[in-house]
Amino acid sequence: MSAKGKNIYIPGKTLLRDEVLTQPIAWYRTMRTTHPVYYHPEEDLWEVFTYSEVQRVLTDYKTFSSAFIPANAMLRLSLIHLDPPDHRQLRNLVAHTFTQRSVARLAPRIATIVHELLGKVACKGGMDVVNDLAYPLPVRVIAEMLGVPPEDHARFKCWSDEVIEGAGDINAKPHLAMEQYFCEMLERRKREPCNDLISELLAARIGGEQLTKEQLLGFCMVLLVAGNVTTTHLISNAILCLDEHPEALQQLRRNPSLIPDAIEEVMRYRSSVRLMTRLAISDTVLLGREIKAGQMVIPWIASANLDEQQFPHADVFDITRSPHNHLAFGYGIHFCLGAPLARLETRIALEAMLTHFPTMRRVRDIPLEPFPSLILNGVKRLQITF
Repeated sequence: MSAKGKNIYIPGKTLLRDEVLTQPIAWYRTMRTTHPVYYHPEEDLWEVFTYSEVQRVLTDYKTFSSAFIPANAMLRLSLIHLDPPDHRQLRNLVAHTFTQRSVARLAPRIATIVHELLGKVACKGGMDVVNDLAYPLPVRVIAEMLGVPPEDHARFKCWSDEVIEGAGDINAKPHLAMEQYFCEMLERRKREPCNDLISELLAARIGGEQLTKEQLLGFCMVLLVAGNVTTTHLISNAILCLDEHPEALQQLRRNPSLIPDAIEEVMRYRSSVRLMTRLAISDTVLLGREIKAGQMVIPWIASANLDEQQFPHADVFDITRSPHNHLAFGYGIHFCLGAPLARLETRIALEAMLTHFPTMRRVRDIPLEPFPSLILNGVKRLQITF
């Protein structure tokens, strides 16, 4: 089912209001107070802003479905666009790869990559956090997990950015290019299996049946995009938050054990993912507003994470805040599979930055340019000096 029969699966750019980029905290507060469940006439969809209602939309897959993109789209069989029981079966096949214990084994390799990347800029007296660290680190980690050779890593970055910037166009060149690339890679792994995730997926079984080509491609493509772009923004957002709140940076310098808590606060305060997309598959009511089957529903995660009813003094960046019940990684069955990996990469990156660059600060003469995406919250560049 698709909204009004439209071949869309990402909300239109009309939702990317100026306030989202310039005054997000104030705008989210206004929407939670005055229009917690808001009908957007131009898009014929509903936007949800409060923590409790966003959590409900993310949890209640029987009412708010993830399985709504066009039947001819390659991503329709990926984890993010499946409901149970299909979602549960496919997730179980790869969940062990992303457990905290399994991911912890990657720590030495992640640290090696981080120190290699920082070593290239250490003598320059400055760096672009995004292009010199936050982007290449997760790309290389995911690429190595999949078994992608180093000479193809740069293509991953280009595809990821193009997919995010052109979200909604299933016939866009990056989708087609990625599909062709992974088709060829799957064929090579069938002939010559390796010790990588793609070979593992090829050998996997659901109820005695192998994964279909579409399922394999959907998983690889989603892992490519979701596995690196969101972590890129998490790392750069962390540096940005610490620069904007020097007292928090000093806390971390005095007590590095607070880094995991600081990462959770960054995810709450400056969520890398602003929103998700769901389709109402039955009539329902949210805070007295009647939502009809077939209408799209947009839960604003970034707003929920700033809800004063859930987080006292929500507009304050506090790295000692507890508990960490933000929704930055989603909630319910679609809780981000790669959350342990994202946290680990960000922790190792921050530890190294604090150690190697004790005087780092943002170059304020270079204005911040938002990453051109409604879904993702980040900057295109973040120049610092040290």
